[in-house]
Parts: sequence; C-alpha cells; structure tokens
Amino acid sequence: MTPLARLLARRIAATGPIGIADFMADCLMHPEHGYYSTRDPFGEAGDFTTAPEISQMFGELLGLWLAQVWLDQGAPAPFALAELGPGRGTLMADLWRATKRVPGFHAGARLHLVETSPHLRARQRQTLPGLDIAWLDSADALPEAPLFVIANEFFDALPIRQFQRDAAGWRERLVGLEDDRLTLGLSAPVPLAALDHRLADTEPGDIVETCAPACAIVETLAARIAARGGAALIVDYGGWHSLGDTLQALRAHRPEPPLAHPGEADLTAHVDFEALARAARTVEGLRVSGPTPQGVLLERLGIAARAQALAQNLAGAALRSHIAAHRRLTHPEEMGTLFQTLALTPARAPDPPGLRS
Repeated sequence: MTPLARLLARRIAATGPIGIADFMADCLMHPEHGYYSTRDPFGEAGDFTTAPEISQMFGELLGLWLAQVWLDQGAPAPFALAELGPGRGTLMADLWRATKRVPGFHAGARLHLVETSPHLRARQRQTLPGLDIAWLDSADALPEAPLFVIANEFFDALPIRQFQRDAAGWRERLVGLEDDRLTLGLSAPVPLAALDHRLADTEPGDIVETCAPACAIVETLAARIAARGGAALIVDYGGWHSLGDTLQALRAHRPEPPLAHPGEADLTAHVDFEALARAARTVEGLRVSGPTPQGVLLERLGIAARAQALAQNLAGAALRSHIAAHRRLTHPEEMGTLFQTLALTPARAPDPPGLRS
C-alpha cells in the first residue's frame, strides 16, 4: 500500500466506504500525499504529457484566439487574463509570447492563475519570470472584470461521482475494503432525482458519471462573462452525454487500475461537455459555442501554416519531432478528436473564431 492508501484504509475501516469523488480528491490534492501536491507530473520524466508540452503551436494559437475575442469585444482594459490549472505554466508562456504584438493586450492584462498546488506554483514562477501574477485557489476568487480565461485539461481532474443503474434505481459506486485492500463496491439503491432523466437512455448495469464541481465552475465563469464581458475556452478530453465508467489512472505514461497506487498516479475522467453546456446555458445573456474537436479548431486557427513556418528552420530529428507534434495535436487518431473544445462568450459579442454556436 502507498502511504495514502493506508490512510484511506484506516478511514474506511473506521467510518465506512467513501465515494469516488472523495477518493479522487484525496488522491490528487491531499496536502501531504496528494499526487499534485507533491510532484511535477508533466513531460517524459513525469506521468503524462499535455498539449502545451507537445508543441508551442498549441499555446500560441489559443493565445491568439483569446486576443481576437478580446479585440472583437472592443479591447476592454484592464481585463483579467486567467488560466485554470496552468501546470508548469507552459501554455501561458506561449500565449504571452504570441500576443506581445497585439496592441494594448499586454498593457491591459492582469494575470491570474488558478492553482492549488504549492509545488506547481513554484514551477510556474520559474516558467513565467518577471510577470506580475496573482495566484488563486479557486475560480470563485477571479476578479469582477472582463474575464478571458483558458482551461486546458483542467476539468478532467475534478472529482466525479459514479452511479450504476439496477432494477431498483441507482446505486453509487464506492471505495471500500476487502481483506484489507481497497476495492470498489455499490451503495444501497438511492432515489436520485438528478438522474431521473437518464432512465430513458440507460439500462440496468449502465454507469453514469456526474461532476458537480465542474458545473459549478462553469456557472461561475458564465455569470462573470455574461455580466462583464470576456470569454472562456475549455479544452479537454471527453464527449457529449456521459455513459460508462471513464475513471482512469496513469503512472509513468502507462494506464493502471485506479485503486492501485493512490497518491502516486494521475486520476482523471472524461469530461461531459453536455453537462458543462447545460450549466452555462442557465446563465442569461451567454453564448455557448461547440463542442468542436481540438484538431478542427486548431486547423481553423491556422496550425498548418504555423507548422510550415516553424519547419523551415528545422531538419533531421527536430523536423521529424515537429511533424509528429502537429499530427499528435490534430489527427483524429491522436488528440484531434478525443479532445473537444467549448467556448463561452457574451450573447451580444461576435461568434468566437473557429467555433459555432
């Protein structure tokens, strides 16, 4: 058992099984043994690689997307430029470099990074030297100002709950103990009004996932954007309409059972973009655009031309790596279709580039 697994086992033995959401929250953010609290998980030396680490083109194009939306809304200043879950700060660094020639953008921007991990905050300081940055613990703390925010692979790490249907209704999937080892089980049948609408498209044995924290964050962003102006661009892997068990663990770039090494493996679940869009649409005066596949958005934003421009100065292994990065970001068999994009903008503003309502 990992140190966190032993703590969880003692807790479960004392008070009973815990939900998947509580398990994920402890595994990822426990102050002493949590995955994100104790390490840099990114890159070849870590456990997984995100799009900004694959190529500078990703952050550059998304930065120019934000800048264009900012211009389309009259270039309000000052404005909050924010990232949720900024990792090493690589995306923000590429975004900042790509937008330096947009008149007024840097002068009007007030940088905010929503990051709870002290370890990653320190890494972000190294990646973004000389920038005046406000670090925040939650999206609720973002300022009341025009808000231009990006969230790349942020929502997939938020704690989910899983419910399995049977003839008597819904049972919640729980983490319990069997022979002193963590194991998955089911609660007694529970009435669940929030999932009544899923009885029509599920059968006994089907699993549905919910993520209340994700919907709450989207509602917060949507309310700020509708009232003050701005935009949010959400990029993550997932789909439309949750169905099935998508909880997964990744350790040293390889999948493993989610209960195998609590606190030492990344835990994520597919994002339900339908739920995010539904939450955003509860806010009056907001436009929801997408979801649009990541590869489609990047191609519409001009990644092919950018890739060709960068390739002119490359040769040999560097050129082959560059070509592979372009393919990985855009090809349907790689990240191009698995990752989806969703944009939130004021209803009064023009359509955002590359996405359709």
